[in-house]
Amino acid sequence: MEQIRSEITSGRLEPGTMVSAVQLAERIGVSRTPIRDALLQLEQAGMVRIEKNRGATILATTLEDLLEVFQLRLMLEVPAAGQAARARTDEQLRGILDCFEAMGEATEDAEQLLVLDRDLHISIAEASGNGRLQGLLLDLRNLVLTRGVGTTSTARTGRELVDDHAGLVDAIERRDAEAASAEMRRHIKNTAQLLIAQEAGGDPEHGPEWVAEQLAWL
Repeated sequence: MEQIRSEITSGRLEPGTMVSAVQLAERIGVSRTPIRDALLQLEQAGMVRIEKNRGATILATTLEDLLEVFQLRLMLEVPAAGQAARARTDEQLRGILDCFEAMGEATEDAEQLLVLDRDLHISIAEASGNGRLQGLLLDLRNLVLTRGVGTTSTARTGRELVDDHAGLVDAIERRDAEAASAEMRRHIKNTAQLLIAQEAGGDPEHGPEWVAEQLAWL
């Protein structure tokens, strides 16, 4: 499933494209059975729509989808960051620090940086001790990547994206649960404001008033 997910989030399989299990099996070099299972999982995650006897259509992510993603992330990741600061092991901290360091080395590679950004948040969820949360966040983050957008290059630089995580990582390292939760909330809201305003700029159905109203909800 990870290879198909990567094909979608990287844009190699564009929204609106229809693919069959046979095509994907030949493309990846596996049998059709694991491909069918993977497509079912991706359908549950909202990334594809399976059409009987035809194949699977890659779905686009709407602005409304993005808003819901950030609303859910605030509900889930803010308390998880505090719990991660309290409960993380030294090994889990090393994984978080390694991922953050890798982000710092990938500031000129927008696609890789966004994947590492996702992985950092998944590592923090893992350190919180909630296994189900990791899967939920992976699906939420992939929905954003499916739209083919990020907050690098146009809204902020790669370095600015990395620096926006620094306080969060530092709070988890210091085991400061209150600061970790506050930093996670600040980071998610900042990313939401940049990304939604950026995406709405090219959408005639969602003007500045709509954007301001929706962001005020966060």
